[in-house]
Amino acid sequence: MRFLYFILLCSLPVFGQSIQLAKNYTDQGEYEKAISVYKKLYKQNPYRLNYILGLTSAYQQLEKFNEAEKVLKEAINKSPKNLQFLVELGHHFDLQGLKEKATFEYNKAIDSYDQNNTNQAYSLAQAFEKYSLLDQAALIYEKGMTYNPGANFNLRLAKIYGEQGKVEKMFQSYLSLIKTQPSYKNIILRNFSDYITEDPLHEPNIIFRKLLIKNLQKNPDILYNEMLSWFFVQQKQFNKAFVQEKAIYKRKNESLQRIIDLARIAISHKDLEAATMILNYILEAEDAHNDMKLTAHKIILKARTDKASKKEYKKINEQYLHVFDTYGRSRETIGLQTDYAHFLAFNQDMKQEAITFLKDILKKERLSRFQSSRIKMKIADILVLDQKFNQALIYYTQVQNALKNNFLAQDARFKVAKTSYYKGDFKWAQTQLDVLKSSTSQLIANDAMELSLIISDNSLEDSTYTALKIYAKADLLAFQNKNREAIETLEKILVSHKGEKIEDEAFYKQAKLYEKEKEYEKAKVNYLKIIEFYSTDILADDAYYALAALYTQHLGQPEKAKELYEKIIFNHADSIYYVDARKKYRALRGDDIN
Repeated sequence: MRFLYFILLCSLPVFGQSIQLAKNYTDQGEYEKAISVYKKLYKQNPYRLNYILGLTSAYQQLEKFNEAEKVLKEAINKSPKNLQFLVELGHHFDLQGLKEKATFEYNKAIDSYDQNNTNQAYSLAQAFEKYSLLDQAALIYEKGMTYNPGANFNLRLAKIYGEQGKVEKMFQSYLSLIKTQPSYKNIILRNFSDYITEDPLHEPNIIFRKLLIKNLQKNPDILYNEMLSWFFVQQKQFNKAFVQEKAIYKRKNESLQRIIDLARIAISHKDLEAATMILNYILEAEDAHNDMKLTAHKIILKARTDKASKKEYKKINEQYLHVFDTYGRSRETIGLQTDYAHFLAFNQDMKQEAITFLKDILKKERLSRFQSSRIKMKIADILVLDQKFNQALIYYTQVQNALKNNFLAQDARFKVAKTSYYKGDFKWAQTQLDVLKSSTSQLIANDAMELSLIISDNSLEDSTYTALKIYAKADLLAFQNKNREAIETLEKILVSHKGEKIEDEAFYKQAKLYEKEKEYEKAKVNYLKIIEFYSTDILADDAYYALAALYTQHLGQPEKAKELYEKIIFNHADSIYYVDARKKYRALRGDDIN
């Protein structure tokens, strides 16, 4: 007995090597050799599925259909309950153009299906899927779930319905899956994004909305409110999303965080009106804690500041002071006080007043390391704004030392590099950036990489950094909100350093500044120059994407935008804009389904 066991153990690697050899022959198109190996394996174990299918496939490749049919029929006789062989036989007839015979075998497999056998449902449906027989596969999955309530083939069914263009059934299968397995929710939402667009009249949007409402009426599960909220956000209908979020909040009676998050999304899409309405709900809610109300004030005041004209600053200043009168100037309002100092310095040009305001907080309040570090970061930012670089570097360094390895410390290190860059100390800036390229924060790592490339690319040809110094000055002017002066400074590069490496960077930065100043035609010209003269360089996809956005949002030329998105899809598959460009391209093309 031990001897027999030893022989079996020794034979396992041989079989493994043989099957791999057969597969290699098949991959190389040497089907006769593959048949020779598979025949030996099949003889040794005529019940082994991969031996049967491997041998059958090799015969079919050489159009030895009689031999293949013989192997499959033997398999059916030996394993009548393995319905996959009936599908394989049907496919075998399909290969020969014998449609009636193929259909007979497919129907025989479906009729023979044991409705109480969940495993058989899965293996049979998979066999149909293997040959893109989607109608048959869907039928088996549906039967499997009907007769076995515990079975869940919704994921497979949803994918099949999607391929068939049965959008409503696809949506319903995904919704059923989320209900039973909530962990799939984020994955399924990404799948929904391939069908749902910003256009409320887009056919899949209409189907999805009606389906959700119908499900909600039948079964008022909170899932459908969540899905409706997500759906309206995709359409940028934040007021409608808010209705759903209120319903969710009232039913769950939990945190208002979802409503805060919705307001932030509305602001990111520049819908300040909707955001204000949403945040006012929090401010008026009797059960909202002060910290949540302060968060609402912080978000809305910052959003108003970002959008405000100079004549609106007085009103915003009054609003900040009213909040401080209501909630006090204490540790609880540190975030708002920091934002207020930013508003004084960056919007009202009251830099010294802002610094004094922040220093008073450091003196008067007992702050945590994180709170004091955030205030010091803001003081340093204002000192950079005032071009007091050395003083700013002291504060940034203090934050680095106080919060080593923390995100804020990494941000401070990046700002040390950026301040050194503004000063014209490019070597020290580069040293700091080299450390940050491996930052745990992807955002900081990306920013560090971008600035590092600007410095390194424009240092090789010009050891005196002439053009780079002008570019850094323009960058600082943009930071100081002196957009017009920054545009004029960049123009010096475009006139005096034409053809140098920094030219495309200057075109791009100037274009972005033109957009801020609402000079869209001038921005368009710059993007077109990058596309024409630097189509193979690193900013090409940025220019395509930015110009496409200009065409759709400001210049009313969606067809031109579609052409640019197409360029990203086909020529820049590795671009960070690829996924979004594909979605926007499909929306502009008017695709009904994925």
